[in-house]
Amino acid sequence: MTSDQQLPERSQIVQQHLADAGISGQVRELPDSTRTAADAAAALNCEVGAIASSLLFLVDDEPTLVMTSGRHRVDTDFLAQQLNATSVAMAPAALVRDVTGQAIGGVSPVGHPSRVRTVVDESLNDYDTIWAAGGTPRTVFPLTFDELVAITHGAPIRVNEGPTITTP
Repeated sequence: MTSDQQLPERSQIVQQHLADAGISGQVRELPDSTRTAADAAAALNCEVGAIASSLLFLVDDEPTLVMTSGRHRVDTDFLAQQLNATSVAMAPAALVRDVTGQAIGGVSPVGHPSRVRTVVDESLNDYDTIWAAGGTPRTVFPLTFDELVAITHGAPIRVNEGPTITTP
């Protein structure tokens, strides 16, 4: 584990948000990239479904962070129905950086310049411990589903109606 002072600046911000929220999980830097859910699961020796992937979408043009289980993809049509929206589209990389202050592959559920509307995939509740990005593609931290919902002020919803799609 890396001490707070040795963490990248973005991860130090995330760690401070966790501490302020009373969450005991510590951001740790891994030797290799955790840019994908499969990479993170392999590095952490956990199920890919326990990885809370952070994806930024534009929901009726409003940036919305979707915290989804790494075990399946977000179904944008289904998500639009769940959110009573007319359009849902993946945000471009430049907007992800502007809204979150973090790069794709390392977007944390917290530590953004301002609060981002967030929804949390209900299937993450299937795991006692879930792992989220810590602000960079090589940092992660553990937390529970309830902690993720609380720290993001996220709304628990389903993000996929079909069968689970796993990443090899």
